[in-house]
Amino acid sequence: MIRRALWLVGLVSTLCLLASGVQAERAWVKDELRLNVRTGAGTRYRIVGVLQTGDRVDILSRAEGWTQVRASRGREGWIRAGYLQSDVPARMALDRYATESVELRKQVASLMTQVEELGGGNAELSNRDANQKAEIERLTRENMELRVGARWPEWIAGALILFVGGLLGLWIRSASQRRPTPRIRM
Repeated sequence: MIRRALWLVGLVSTLCLLASGVQAERAWVKDELRLNVRTGAGTRYRIVGVLQTGDRVDILSRAEGWTQVRASRGREGWIRAGYLQSDVPARMALDRYATESVELRKQVASLMTQVEELGGGNAELSNRDANQKAEIERLTRENMELRVGARWPEWIAGALILFVGGLLGLWIRSASQRRPTPRIRM
């Protein structure tokens, strides 16, 4: 309701300035409100305190354009109706968002630093990974060559044993045929 009134006042002021052709200094109405708290529902009652924008109150009752409230400090009184809203005032929300924004900017800066560090670490790990893959491929090829190359000594040893065995067999046979037998022949 207050915002509509302020908007309407701003619109009328702007139209008046445009109509008069005079350039005026630009200004905004403050986002601060001070409400008198009274002992009863009406302006004839005594003022017992003041509420400002951002003060939280509990609504106790309502009567003919007035609202009975209890302030957070425990004081009770009456204020004009229409000045309360269920949401946090814009100024307080703005202050909270500004504080959160500063904290979030710090977090973003910290996260960006971490991302840069992790990016460098990732590049280093990628290089290590590529080097290890190349080494694994080299070792696999070398292992295959050794496996294939390791068979030929076995084949040569087998052929040599077979050859030596054949030679021994021939030598033993020929030696047994040449020898005179100790038997007497008649």
